[in-house]
Amino acid sequence: MSATASCGFPSPADDYMDGPLDFNELIVTNPPATFAVRVAGESMTGAGIFPGDIAVVDRSRAPVNGCVVLACLDGEFTIKRYQLRADGISLQAENPAFPSLDIGEGQELEIWGVVSRSIRML
Repeated sequence: MSATASCGFPSPADDYMDGPLDFNELIVTNPPATFAVRVAGESMTGAGIFPGDIAVVDRSRAPVNGCVVLACLDGEFTIKRYQLRADGISLQAENPAFPSLDIGEGQELEIWGVVSRSIRML
C-alpha cells in the first residue's frame, strides 16, 4: 500500500492511500538492459549524484548530447555528462573541482549505458 505524506502540516493519511508500489516499475524501464552501480567520487555532485548513491544504468539507451553516462575510459569506469562536439567526445564533470575529459586519439572509450536514475540512501 502506498500513500502520500505532506511535508507541511499533517493530514489524515487514509485520504491518500493508493495501491501497492512496485519499485521496479518506478525505477526500471527496461529490466533486461538495466543494472545498478554504486557511485564513488564527487565529480557529479552538481548533477545531484553523490558518493554512495546508486546509479541505475540502462544499456538499451543510446547516449545523446547532455545525458549522463556510465563510461569505461582506458579501462576505468566513470560517470560523466556526455558531450558530442564537432571535434570529438567530451565527458564533462559536474563539479568545478574536477576536469572534464576530452577523449583523444588512442584513448579507448566504451559507453556502458545511460544513467536514468540516482538513488540516495538517507
